[in-house]
Amino acid sequence: MAEMETMHRACSIVVETLEILAENTKPGITTKELDQIAAENLRKRGAKSAFLGYHGFPATLCVSVNDEVVHGIPGKRVLNEGDIVGLDFGAIVDGYYGDAARTVAVGKISPEAQRLMKVTEESLHRAIEAAREGNRLGDIGHAVESHAVKHGYTVVRELSGHGIGRKLHEDPQVPNYGPPGKRERVQAGMCLAIEPMVNAGKAATRTLDDKWTIVTEDRSLSAHYELTIAVTEHGPWVLSEPFPFVQSVRHA
Repeated sequence: MAEMETMHRACSIVVETLEILAENTKPGITTKELDQIAAENLRKRGAKSAFLGYHGFPATLCVSVNDEVVHGIPGKRVLNEGDIVGLDFGAIVDGYYGDAARTVAVGKISPEAQRLMKVTEESLHRAIEAAREGNRLGDIGHAVESHAVKHGYTVVRELSGHGIGRKLHEDPQVPNYGPPGKRERVQAGMCLAIEPMVNAGKAATRTLDDKWTIVTEDRSLSAHYELTIAVTEHGPWVLSEPFPFVQSVRHA
């Protein structure tokens, strides 16, 4: 439980930072300025970046715009009204990692973009609900895929969620597709970063020449949401939120 409490602190910093970034994601700001805001909040909170230098990644924050799925490198790009922006961020506290992402609107966006973001976020919460002791990792992925497909979208298959703890990426992998009832059994004590990546068009992706930024092959919009959870005997605990099972524990 002590390890989860430390991860709770890391995840709380991550989500707090994403909230600050969302408030600052407005027309005219550059992606590099968003990265600087993220780095400054890490310093204020006494945490370390989980991303800076990871396999050579050159920034604190991943900023992925419109058809960019994940791993966009911050730079001189100016955000414009109508863009949607994936913000992916991680922190380290006392050797333990937190990881989360969300997609935000830049000013007024199209109804199509709003719908994609809504469905992707819904798919994340359906996946978290499936992350219960005794279920399978395939049940988590099926929760994402079935909801996305029902609304006419596709899920990225080359990338997945992951275990997390003393490393940013640990076993097991948590794909965003089924089949249900397959793969590793979900067990209490697992910490998982669940992260649907949902495309408005086809599922295929490609990597740009910078060797990091992954885009949709058909240049359709993509949305990305992520939260780190712990599997407990009482249910999934979103680690950026207070422990929700106090009453259950007291009366166990």
